[in-house]
Amino acid sequence: MQTKDLVLGIDTSNYKTSVAVVNSDGETVQDLRRPLAVKEGERGLRQSHALFQHLEALPQLIGEAVAGNGGRFAAVSVSTRPRPVASSYMPVFKAGENIAMVFSHALGIPVYKFSHQEGHIEAVKNCSSFKGKEKFLCYHLSGGTSELLSVDGSTIEIIGGTKDISFGQAIDRTGVLLGMPFPCGGQFDEISLKAGRQSSFLKDIPVDGLFVNLSGMEAQAARVVGSGVSESEKDMLIKEIIDKIAGALVKLTERAVAETGISDVLFTGGVSSSKYLFGALHACFDSTEVNVDFGDQALSSDNAVGIAVLGGRQLWQ
Repeated sequence: MQTKDLVLGIDTSNYKTSVAVVNSDGETVQDLRRPLAVKEGERGLRQSHALFQHLEALPQLIGEAVAGNGGRFAAVSVSTRPRPVASSYMPVFKAGENIAMVFSHALGIPVYKFSHQEGHIEAVKNCSSFKGKEKFLCYHLSGGTSELLSVDGSTIEIIGGTKDISFGQAIDRTGVLLGMPFPCGGQFDEISLKAGRQSSFLKDIPVDGLFVNLSGMEAQAARVVGSGVSESEKDMLIKEIIDKIAGALVKLTERAVAETGISDVLFTGGVSSSKYLFGALHACFDSTEVNVDFGDQALSSDNAVGIAVLGGRQLWQ
């Protein structure tokens, strides 16, 4: 049996070390991820601490990805910056980039470099109804990013999003106040799906054109938590926060579709892995001309699959 050429993908975001392998048929052979450790009560990591954890995790993950694959590595692909613009930079991506360069030199194979955001988009798009589409709207919703993007081929333009903190930060900061371990998105989703009703503690998220402000909602939630709430009220507050986020996304989507004339809307980033948001957005748009697609939600959060797919496309095009 003839073996297939392989591409190794590496992504070192601020909260996860990820390694993936795809073959020449575009199939994902490996999808390995290790979350970075955040101390209890803290709301994030310093870049130096994240960088150290990536350097600790990468050898083992790459060793596991390489072992037992019946094929020849033909290229390595890596994320080197947050966004595909010249000014975009974060130290954590140097961990993956440096390891990728070593892998490339050791095997005498090419290395392809992309942005973390391009990888996010491709991971979900490749497993969605948008595969092959060149032009669409896309939400990149994660712990540090909440952007509404206009995508046209390789051109990615920010047309909306949040003016202050991200949706993920609003969730994580409130969750830590409630005693949850960071990150809190998964727990918020589980509670929202089970909670019978929501509270009425919060105002709607203000929408200004294609942008929103979230710090006001975060401050309201912090005051509610600080004043003391019962366990049942905590669940209701969590559900209300997710509902307010869903309501803001509906308004932004309606306005973006009206302004751009583009009715295809892709969702990616860790916040987009929420089953509750998936249900809320589909409930609003399934009977309309707006086509919202979350793809494979398991690929919404940080991973190296999209980076590997992009590298394979460049290698085999």
